[in-house]
Amino acid sequence: MRKSIILSLSLVIGVLISVPSFSQKVNKLTKQEKKEGWELLFNGKNFKGWRKCNDTQMAANWAIEDDAMKVFLGEGKKQGHGAGGDILFGKKKFKNFELSIDWKASKGANSGIFFNIREVPGKPIYYAAPEMQVLDNENATDNKIKSHLAGSLYDMIAADPKTVKPAGSWNTVKIKVIDGKVTHTVNGVEVLSYTLWSKQWDELIANSKFKNFPGFTEGISKEGYIGLQDHGYTVWFRNIKIREL
Repeated sequence: MRKSIILSLSLVIGVLISVPSFSQKVNKLTKQEKKEGWELLFNGKNFKGWRKCNDTQMAANWAIEDDAMKVFLGEGKKQGHGAGGDILFGKKKFKNFELSIDWKASKGANSGIFFNIREVPGKPIYYAAPEMQVLDNENATDNKIKSHLAGSLYDMIAADPKTVKPAGSWNTVKIKVIDGKVTHTVNGVEVLSYTLWSKQWDELIANSKFKNFPGFTEGISKEGYIGLQDHGYTVWFRNIKIREL
């Protein structure tokens, strides 16, 4: 009997050690991450450093819930119609970096993660910035086009949908940019790569909905802010961290 108890305890301990979520606290950096130069962009408690795009204040349809930043349907809006609540981390612009974010979608949700954001007065966050798509691949209405699925370079390059966990589950994604060379990683799997300001990039724009966006045709910025989209759905974000390369 005692031998069985010891064996059971050993199995439980082994499982706990093997699962990362038990070994690292939410919205905290490990000693190794600090050594590698990672910086938290969200402290888990408030919106310090964050603000509404093209504004100085934080958007009203965001809240802190369960150690995460939560965007929700704005007052008087219908799903799919944001309340102008696109936000960005306004303390600093980034050029060469690795960004890591956990996100969780509600059923049918749609959102996005942006980088190299250039604020253009009167224009939305996506007007002059690339986007990694955030989506409930199974239930969202915008799931008919492959390059609109989660992890994709939105409307340009499709990511493998099998790497994405369903609504209600946390996904960990990374965007890495080095001298214009970009990779997207979803739950530990690199799903696509591309090069900004290249012939490939020009062709991607020409074959996308951004072909007539001056923000893209004039050339996106060489550096910019990190941002998150309000698309009129509930989505949570946590463990938002970055390291400059």
